[in-house]
Amino acid sequence: MVLAPQTLRQRSENCDPSPKSRHPPASIACLYIKTNLLTKLKNLIFHCLVIANLKAIAMASITDDTEQPEFVEFRISDRTNHLQEPRSRHSSPVRALNGDRHYEEWQYGESPLKSKLLGFLWDRRAREKKVKRKGGILWYQRKRVKVLVAVIALVALFFLVDSLMLSRLQDPAVIDIRVESVQNSSSGSVSVKGEKKKSGKVKRPPNFTYGRMLALAAHALAEGNNKHEPKDLWQEPFEPASAWRPCADQRNWKPSGGENGHILVTANGGMNQQRVAVCNAVVVARLLNATLVIPKFLYSSVWKDTSQFSDIYQEEHFINYLTPDIRIVRELPVELRFLDLEAIGSVMTDVDIGKESKPSFYLKFVLPILLQNRVIHFLGFGNRLAFDPIPFELQRLRCRCNFHALKFVPKIQETGALLLRRLRSHATQPGPLDHYLVGPYAESLEEKGGHGAKPSKYLALHLRFEIDMVAHSLCEFGGGEKEREELESYREIHFPALTELKHTTKLPSPEALRAEGLCPLTPEEAILMLVALGFKRKTHIFVAGANIYGGKPRLTALTSLYPRLVTKENLLSPAELEPFMNFSSQRAALDFIGCTAADGFAMTDSGSQLSSLVSGYRIYYGGGKMPTIRPNKRRLASIFVKNTTIEWKIFEQRVRKAIRQTKHVLERPKARSVYRYPRCKECMCFTVPEL
Repeated sequence: MVLAPQTLRQRSENCDPSPKSRHPPASIACLYIKTNLLTKLKNLIFHCLVIANLKAIAMASITDDTEQPEFVEFRISDRTNHLQEPRSRHSSPVRALNGDRHYEEWQYGESPLKSKLLGFLWDRRAREKKVKRKGGILWYQRKRVKVLVAVIALVALFFLVDSLMLSRLQDPAVIDIRVESVQNSSSGSVSVKGEKKKSGKVKRPPNFTYGRMLALAAHALAEGNNKHEPKDLWQEPFEPASAWRPCADQRNWKPSGGENGHILVTANGGMNQQRVAVCNAVVVARLLNATLVIPKFLYSSVWKDTSQFSDIYQEEHFINYLTPDIRIVRELPVELRFLDLEAIGSVMTDVDIGKESKPSFYLKFVLPILLQNRVIHFLGFGNRLAFDPIPFELQRLRCRCNFHALKFVPKIQETGALLLRRLRSHATQPGPLDHYLVGPYAESLEEKGGHGAKPSKYLALHLRFEIDMVAHSLCEFGGGEKEREELESYREIHFPALTELKHTTKLPSPEALRAEGLCPLTPEEAILMLVALGFKRKTHIFVAGANIYGGKPRLTALTSLYPRLVTKENLLSPAELEPFMNFSSQRAALDFIGCTAADGFAMTDSGSQLSSLVSGYRIYYGGGKMPTIRPNKRRLASIFVKNTTIEWKIFEQRVRKAIRQTKHVLERPKARSVYRYPRCKECMCFTVPEL
């Protein structure tokens, strides 16, 4: 019970003894009451101080368990001593009691009750202080542990989600390059996991499916949506490239009469090989002063195409344009038409004429036969004329034939123009090469009063990964023993000479061929190259040569990363493609148009005739505005071989560096093809840029 000060004062006054009435029992009772009241008052003040001090200690232990606030630096004992100071004898009732033991113990602090009470409170205070401080430390430590555990849990959750995303990207259901789907395709099979050797030391086959790299590429494309493409991605060095102008149409000689005889040519291969053979035959006819009969195309078990010259090229334009150079006829004269050319020794095959033979060979060995028999037949005539050394005007005639004399027939031009219109969304005017490719049908590409939308650019990609290229390369692509048996069977049928050479001669291993850059890029490698170069996911990509080894499942890696990837089969309806269905060379002409007119062109095999002809055509007519990506396969091979460990940033940097080094504008190297490198004085004229 707490008493007010006024009440305590009244009780004290009522008990104050007066000299008139001194009754010892009453005095003792009053003294006891007063002493009891003072004790309660002192205990009240003491408890208040203890509670305040403990609260301060608790707060200090929470904020800093090593420091005490300044207002609790004094000791409780000092406060109790302050309360225990002896009162004056004149004002003290002790004199009235004179020797009372209880009072003297109270006055000098000798009371056992008081000592026990103070000791108990002091010990309690120390225990509470220790508990509070220890509790504060434990609370702080527990809080830190909880925060640390929460951070670790969040980090673990982040990595878990990230790993799930990456595993989803690498899931065969997403990338869909599984072994089963590829094996079920009609074109062939490529195994993702490969096979181990049945005997001897087990060697892990190289990984040519690039599941890890494709997942990283998908992640890079997702991150790059808001980034700008490299500024040189759709450009080539304009100033040095634009300094070269087409001039192969200039002539500095008189027409040839063709008096020495007639030349028959039966070209083998596909449309592009046949194009090269035709132009080489034109040069040989001028060299030998012979009359050229319109070339014929040899039926191939690979291409299975019965198309002839007039089915692909405008025969009338070809004859008229080259009349100032050579004499051209459609058929042999009647007197020569029924000769047994093989019996009279007028047939020369590829075995008789070496690859890239010099003009001197034709003058020494071919001209005498021509003069004697008045006719000669080049059977399987392909790349049988050297590029150097050759007279200036003959080299120019070669360029004139390729870039000016060979025009596609109207049927191909019309369908090619339709293909370009669908490749270019919102285009209001034809491209810089359209007129040379599709002739008068280029006007149909103009949209009168266009919709004002920005015309879309598209990239053309030539995947030279057909089964004939894969088999002829002697490389391996991760399909194991089944792939080797399949390609070996194909070689025995279509390349018997190569099969015999393989059995009689020790050839380089597939690993050595790949390290030297002699293997064609797979579809996966091609698409990884494009992602590393910086082409965005929304890029329009036209793929030529889509009949790749492994079938459509091999294209899944491309379409999963670039959903706007199309082929001529996607853009043209079955009715529009029907006239070309059984003629692979005519379909190749459509690919030639789509690739040559593209805003950017990426080749995957430098040995491909289509890539060589397309890149040369773009150089000749492009005016420095038609960039071409020419990968150095040897350098790329050294990068792709590390596909299981290399980081994406490093991969990206190395690929860009390898491609950048091939973008230099150089004059044609010696002995290299003028069809691919027309920047030479025979084909193009160099003009000094105006300052």
